[in-house]
Amino acid sequence: MLVRLRTRMNGLLQNHFSGESMDYRQIFALMLPILIDQAFIIGLNLVNTAMISSSGVAAVSAVNMVDALNIFLINVFVAVATGGTVVVAQYKGSGNGQMVSRASAATVTSVTLIALAIALLIIGLHNPILQLLFGSASPEVLESARIYLIGSGTSFLGIAVVQAVCGALRGIGKTRASLALSLIMNLLYVLLNILFITLLHMGVFGMTLAINIARFAGAACALYYLFKVDATLHIRLKDLFHFPLSMLRKIMFIGLPFAAEQMFFNGGKLLTQVFIVSLGTYAIATNAIGGSLAMLTQIPASALSLTIVTVVGQCIGRGDIADARKFIRSFLWLGAISLAVMGLILIPLFNPLVGLFNPPQEIVHELFVVMLINVIIQVPLWSISFILPSALRAAGDSRFTSITSMMTMWLFRVILGYIMGIVLGWGILGVWLAMNCEWGVRGALFLWRFRGKKWYAHKLI
Repeated sequence: MLVRLRTRMNGLLQNHFSGESMDYRQIFALMLPILIDQAFIIGLNLVNTAMISSSGVAAVSAVNMVDALNIFLINVFVAVATGGTVVVAQYKGSGNGQMVSRASAATVTSVTLIALAIALLIIGLHNPILQLLFGSASPEVLESARIYLIGSGTSFLGIAVVQAVCGALRGIGKTRASLALSLIMNLLYVLLNILFITLLHMGVFGMTLAINIARFAGAACALYYLFKVDATLHIRLKDLFHFPLSMLRKIMFIGLPFAAEQMFFNGGKLLTQVFIVSLGTYAIATNAIGGSLAMLTQIPASALSLTIVTVVGQCIGRGDIADARKFIRSFLWLGAISLAVMGLILIPLFNPLVGLFNPPQEIVHELFVVMLINVIIQVPLWSISFILPSALRAAGDSRFTSITSMMTMWLFRVILGYIMGIVLGWGILGVWLAMNCEWGVRGALFLWRFRGKKWYAHKLI
């Protein structure tokens, strides 16, 4: 019985996850470290949110508000790092080792400079930014938000270095090294949060201290690995001060449209956060806890979204369109299945999970409704809305994916979210339903693009 089941499983994996470019063993060897990394990142974020909840609803609200802005800003240089991953993966697929090394060095340099500029801007303008975005929040929430915004802004340079190095490593398939660097940074963050928040009761200031120490320690480890440990990329310190414009153009061809997309996309989320603030502190807390629970259900699907960049990038580098199409279809189905399985596992665990956050009793029922609806809707829609554009972007189709994401974000999540949440009075539930509608519309547009030929017509390398 077991032998028959194993044979059937091998046959299924061979049919759907093996091709001329790579087989299912290589793909799952790439994906497993990324899956573990995503599980740790999201799980640790959940623990961190739960820990800061011990400092009160105002602290949770402040951290959630500023994190909406942080995600908006961090995703700008993460987008450029993704452009580096695509270029590195395509050169790896073409077998050009020298260009792989140059693309990796250019990725680290460009991401670091962008992060430095953003950090200086956010620290210098923190007061007007907080007043503009969250001026209607209570004074207690605003003061905590100010501390957290300045503190997290100073950490941008550290996380940028880690993201750039990990992006280059994922491009060549070294996902284990990427996992190790990410774990060092995130585990240190949690341990320091336990010390500063739980034991020393330092609240939001303790969290900002922890995030800086963890991110700069992670950056130091990433650079040490790049210069002293890695035997593939052959990058030297002086390579980071060399600016090959042709290579930067290739990275920015993918990175800049994606960065613009992330700015508009997360800017829309930030604007949504602004009108959630007007609903009150309980609404902010509901949105924060609901977002943390949603991320738990999306752990395997998020790992697939990152893995597919390397897989499709290397297929396109080899010129194997048939394999790219096959793997994309398989990843979409696997993503939907993983979302269904995670939903079935986590819905029965709702009460103990929510208990980690010590929420006011008044919001527990609404939290359950939001989580249940989101779990059901994301099964058919999340993969085509997030995994598929990652695949198209890996083939060089960055402009279409970015424009589509920006338009649907503002037309549906922002405008429809305001109508359903504020005008119609549906509150947080209305905001989340509008987000689900946006997934469906943009996913349908990406499927239409995938059925054609234009998505792989770009010549990146």
